[in-house]
Amino acid sequence: MVLGPARSGKSLWAEHLARQTGLPITYVATGLQPTSADPKWQERVDIHRSRRPAHWQVQEVGFELSKALLALPPQICALVDSLGSWVAWGLELDDGSWLSHCQELLNAVSDSRAELVLVSEQTGWGVVPPTAIGGLFRDRLGGLEQQLVERAQQSWLVVAGRALDLDAHTFVVPRS
Repeated sequence: MVLGPARSGKSLWAEHLARQTGLPITYVATGLQPTSADPKWQERVDIHRSRRPAHWQVQEVGFELSKALLALPPQICALVDSLGSWVAWGLELDDGSWLSHCQELLNAVSDSRAELVLVSEQTGWGVVPPTAIGGLFRDRLGGLEQQLVERAQQSWLVVAGRALDLDAHTFVVPRS
């Protein structure tokens, strides 16, 4: 699990970790397809595409991440970028439906036959979102990240181009 704020280097670190496995890599994209109406998003997608070697496989899965993870073959590394985009797909779901989708994702992460590297955005480090949807995104993403980190073999925080091994330098926060 690789966590970090925007423009922190988290995707670069995740790509590095994926290469270190020595396995063939499948890049699993969860974001929206860029449109001419959003040139900044197109720019970000282009940056990611330009870094990927031609031999990496790419799957653009949107909100169908759970299904995609379960369909992956063994003996590959799947780099999922990113969980924030996946959460954004589900913002219109009611709480019950959201929790059901999260459980499906948690099960898929546990049951996937591939080695997984998950990338997720850290939010809520500063200003409280001024909109209800912004707060919902922050809360849903943060809750999902805590559950996924519990299942991860390694957890990293990337800030300002520096990767910090969370397992080696942190303590689990008690839930009582």
